[in-house]
Amino acid sequence: MSTYSAKPADMDHKWFVLDAEGIVLGRLASEVAKILRGKNKPIFTPHVDTGDNVIVINAAKIVLTGRKAEQKTYFQYTGYMGHDKKVPIATVLAKHPERVIEHAVYGMLPKNSLAKQVLRLKLRVYPGAQHPHKAQQPQTLTLPKREAK
Repeated sequence: MSTYSAKPADMDHKWFVLDAEGIVLGRLASEVAKILRGKNKPIFTPHVDTGDNVIVINAAKIVLTGRKAEQKTYFQYTGYMGHDKKVPIATVLAKHPERVIEHAVYGMLPKNSLAKQVLRLKLRVYPGAQHPHKAQQPQTLTLPKREAK
């Protein structure tokens, strides 16, 4: 018996919308990465794009646990000695909340050309509740929200 390998003709790419309000960043990113790769499907094949399209709304309302808002930083190197930048996550979340989710999802995908293609073409993140993908008729996914302490 041979191993089943999915072919591009077998794919049925669906659209999902996730509301990020009140959801922990890491839990959201891991679920989105799983859907983007297609690991939630029985026909998952690592070298074929079997994943679905994901729309994340309300990116500005994600939850960071612990003291990550004050302590976590993003590192960027400009190429010149002494010119490295460390930007706090709170600053990035205030200016560009979609970049925080994209960065977290990228960290949970394998580092290959297929993952870069999937991230660029199949993930759409919006800071507010509005998105322009109503014509695709996305299905709503729900994740458990963080309880207030």
